[in-house]
Parts: sequence; C-alpha cells; structure tokens
Amino acid sequence: MRILHTSDWHLGRFFHRVDLIRAQAAFVDHLLDVVLAEGIGLVAVAGDVYDRALPGVDAVSLCDDAFARLADAGAAVVVISGNHDSAARLGFGSRLMAHAGVHVRSDPRRAAEPVLLPLPDGGQLAVYAVPYLEPDAVRPMMGAGVGRGHEAVLAAMLARCRQDLAGRPGARAVVLAHAFVRGGEASESERDISVGGVSDVPLGVLDGFDYVALGHLHGRSRLAESVRYSGSPLAYSFSEQHHVKGSWIADISSAGLGRVEFVASPVGRPLAAITGLLDDVLRSSEYDGYADHFLSVTLTDVGRVDDAMTRVQRRFPHAVHLEWRPPAAGAGALRSYQERVAGKGALEITRDFVEHARGSAVSVSEGALLVDAVERERQVPDKALVDSAAIADVSDQPLPLAEIA
Repeated sequence: MRILHTSDWHLGRFFHRVDLIRAQAAFVDHLLDVVLAEGIGLVAVAGDVYDRALPGVDAVSLCDDAFARLADAGAAVVVISGNHDSAARLGFGSRLMAHAGVHVRSDPRRAAEPVLLPLPDGGQLAVYAVPYLEPDAVRPMMGAGVGRGHEAVLAAMLARCRQDLAGRPGARAVVLAHAFVRGGEASESERDISVGGVSDVPLGVLDGFDYVALGHLHGRSRLAESVRYSGSPLAYSFSEQHHVKGSWIADISSAGLGRVEFVASPVGRPLAAITGLLDDVLRSSEYDGYADHFLSVTLTDVGRVDDAMTRVQRRFPHAVHLEWRPPAAGAGALRSYQERVAGKGALEITRDFVEHARGSAVSVSEGALLVDAVERERQVPDKALVDSAAIADVSDQPLPLAEIA
C-alpha cells in the first residue's frame, strides 16, 4: 500500500494579513493529483487541519471539499486533530464520515483502536491515530502512575497501541501523532506546546511501528527511516523561506516498510528577506527578481524614514513586513537594559533613549530641551503624595445628598 503522509494544513491561515485560502486550495488540488497519479491507498493527515479552533467558513468549506474528493479518489483517509484544532469540532460527524472512508480521530480514548485496512498482498495494516495530547487534560484518563508532560502521556498512549498491536499477529502498523519529537527543527510559525518548560519527546518513544507520520513542526525532516515530519504544505513564516514543502509517500507491504520518497507541493508565492539601506532596496538591480515574492525588508538607515513601507511596496507589491535595524552602537547594543542604565542619571538615560530610538545623536539644541524637560519633571511634587493628601483631606467629609443620589 502507498501511504501519502501530510500534515499542518492550517486551513484559514493568513500570512502577515494576506489570506492564503487560494494557495491552500491549490495544494488540495495537488494532493488529489498525487493520489490519482501514484495510486495512493491511504492519506494520513497528522494534525493541524485548521489554523484555529473556530475556523472561518472558507476554511471549513475547503476542508469538506478536500475530504470528499480524497474519498471519491478511492483512498482511505485518516486524520488526527492537532494543537491548533478544536478536537470536538473537528471530530463532529466522524462516525458518519468513517462509513465513507474518512476516519477523523480526535478523541484520545480511541487512539489505541486502529483503523484496519487490507494490504494489497493479503496482509493487514493497523493505523493508530493519536491526536494531539494536551498533558494535563489527558492524564486523568490514562490511569494512575502516568507522569506530567508530553513524554509521559505520549509514551503511555503508544504503550496502549503496542499492546493492541501485539494481539494482531502479522499486522503492520502505522502511527499518526502530533508532537514535538527531539531532533526535529522548529520554525517561527508553530505554537508553543511546552509544559513546565519542556515541549519535546525523545525519539525512542516511537519505537515499535513500521512508519510514524508526524505533525506539528513545519519543516520536513527524517528523524529515522520510519519516523518523519512532512512539514506544512505552505510556508507560514519567513523562517521557512528555504523549506521545500510537500509530502512523503511510504510503501508498506506484509514484509514491512519499503521505499519512502518525497513529493514537492506547489510553492504558491515564494518568500524572501532583504536587508539594506532604503535607497538600495528601492533601486538595486540585485532585487529585481523579488517583485512577486512575499518580502520581509529590514532597513539599516541611521535615521527612521518616513512612509518607508509605502515606498517599498511601490517596487515590491507583496512586501508584507518591514523593520528598522540601524547599525549597532558598538558593544553597548549587546548589553542588557539594566547594564546600560546602571549608574546613570535621568538626563543621561533620556538622551540614550532618544539616540537609541532615533538612531542618531542628540543635537545641542535638542540637548537643551531635554535638560529643561528633566529639570521641570524634578520640580513637580510627588503625584502619589499629592493624590493621597487630597484623599485624606476629603475622606472624612460627608457627601452632599445630590452626589449620593
């Protein structure tokens, strides 16, 4: 059987306020093409189908279309909920969808109940669909002795899966899981799932299965021959600009795991990040190829430039992020705030702040204004003391009847 491993669709996601639903719909079209062209028997969707717990109408419509078309193409579909999904909402109607070959598993209590599929050579494939396990929410249903944290609950759940598999002699096993497994590389677009400062689980927790289809991390990776992240189908942060997006195709027979290959998905709009002076960004031929890119621009001008984003977007219509990062003012820029202000008076701290925020030195006339402002502030009585004295003066006086009314 050919298995198509995909995850982290994040339907309904925006990229810096740009709606990605069209690019996501193009990915669904691509997925159907792969299923038909490669003779896929099982599509494994390893969580984060939606980008948020309450997805928009367009996202729900696209998900419905994707599931229906995959089922019509003749592939079995197994889907788990991720940490972005609402497990209850994603799982609505799952028992009815199962009759059409779309198995949505979002209830942890069913994780050790596999979806059983016949292998073309006469064997049986047990697909264990382990949704995202929120440790504190899952522990009460796991029984006594299960520790706190991701490693403890996932290990306990997979132990249940292995126990079930032991009662199915000769069966091959695939696991879908949504977790941060040690060895995977995070990007800026995943939501933090740490508990007590720990978010990852060791690779050994996943031993004992023919293939493990992971979701959560947005970059594809091979942690072991049989343990992989497919990554997200589109880039959802500029930290992913060099990712190659797509899905894994894994062949499984009664003899076990065979060939695993990667199939790239459509890029959508490519990403790029450039750094430099505004004049160079606007005029340099070095950036001629970025007109169609989602662009992140970091300006290094010493002083802030008025209307910079509008000017950048005249050349690059899809520039979506702009920041200003002037050259660091020596080694002092690397010190903490507490270290920079230690031993300084109010005037010096004020001057330093203005120079840091503006990126240029305070002039003589500006310095005089700062001196005057600081001196005026020093002459104002402590407001807290004034307020408390005023309260004390009136606290014992009865209010007029008109004010009480």
